[in-house]
Amino acid sequence: MSCSEHIVPIIFCAQVASSFFDTALQMVVKERSATNSTDPDSEQKSITNFYMTFNMINKFIPIVPALILAKVGDKGYRKVPIVVPLVGYFISRALLLLDIVVEWPLNVLYAVPVIHGLCGGFASYWAGVMALVSLRAIEGKRSLHIMRTELVFGIAGFIGSLASGHLFNLYTVDLKHGVILSGSSVLLYFVCLIYAVFILRVGHLTALGDEQERRESVGIINQDARDTTNIVLLFVGGILYDIAVAGGVEMLAAYVLKDPMNWGATMVGYGNAVGSILFITSFIGVKVFTRCSFKDESMIMIGMVSFASGIYLMAYVTTTPMYFLARSLTLFALIPMPTIRSLLSKQVKGTSYGVTFVMLQLSFKVASLVTTPIYTKIYQSTLDTLPGFVFILSSTFTVLSIIPIRLSLSTAQRIRENSRELKSSEKYMRL
Repeated sequence: MSCSEHIVPIIFCAQVASSFFDTALQMVVKERSATNSTDPDSEQKSITNFYMTFNMINKFIPIVPALILAKVGDKGYRKVPIVVPLVGYFISRALLLLDIVVEWPLNVLYAVPVIHGLCGGFASYWAGVMALVSLRAIEGKRSLHIMRTELVFGIAGFIGSLASGHLFNLYTVDLKHGVILSGSSVLLYFVCLIYAVFILRVGHLTALGDEQERRESVGIINQDARDTTNIVLLFVGGILYDIAVAGGVEMLAAYVLKDPMNWGATMVGYGNAVGSILFITSFIGVKVFTRCSFKDESMIMIGMVSFASGIYLMAYVTTTPMYFLARSLTLFALIPMPTIRSLLSKQVKGTSYGVTFVMLQLSFKVASLVTTPIYTKIYQSTLDTLPGFVFILSSTFTVLSIIPIRLSLSTAQRIRENSRELKSSEKYMRL
């Protein structure tokens, strides 16, 4: 069994647990905000203000810890960037369970992203996973391997989200709404942590990296391929797209809780499950496009167009069926990010994968520190006119993100042409 297969149980179990937590948090925030608000608009403002602060803490705190863990991982300790964040997940999710049981003030939950972030957060965890997968995948099939990992992530999210709404509503005289759901999340994270510490085997992960180094030395992958301009373009495209996706999805969490949709726990779970289906459709898309010999950059742009169209329609959604229709247009929306990671992995050495991937994740978080409050304030100010205006804004950012990816495609073509010319020259010199 390869190292990438060993990591699958952790990805699956952790994402089911994360889906449970997301639904539990969303419903707890809604219930507490409804109790402290006098009208729907003030309730929406209370919900969005909480998520704005929560998400900004979640994005700021992990910056330094994630960088430290990435450097440790690149020194050969590949389990560390995965195990340490899982400790943070376990402790922080247990805090939500305590909050539900003890009924602490909602502000106590701001400690959740602090604890999670000090342990590296998702930035460290997912960068560690991507480094393991990339090191065990040959260059030609790396996009597919990374997308397959995202597929496992998505299937787990789909299953967890479908079950989460029903589990939230389970309660007894002694157990409140959300205790079973939140408790299940904590238990699953504990299982992940035990598996990562005692069962996960990373093996010798320098073999393919060393092979790549040797190929670089003979010109199969030459220094020109590590074009700084290309790396910058990929980062810019990824950041703009993440701003579009993160901003839109963050506002969706509040949007579906207000009239006219006014979703409950069960529908929230179903809505999150639909988002997870995109991992499956995006994986199928990568398989089909790869067989049709589409370039990675072309697949990224297809995914971006898919999201731009769906999130634009979301601006005019007023019913649940319309919501699912808008979501159906985003079938390939999850293709861009794993494909961007794959392209970046081809530009750097294997010993730099951890730092490269964590820098990408952290660049998303830093950018979101500015855009999250902007999205939130725009949403709050347009509640009475066009609540979906933020989704139009997301669509605009998505269109802008296509530009650097298109430039990257041109750069990559130039690099490939230069590489072919170099090989032809070397062959001619040998003759």
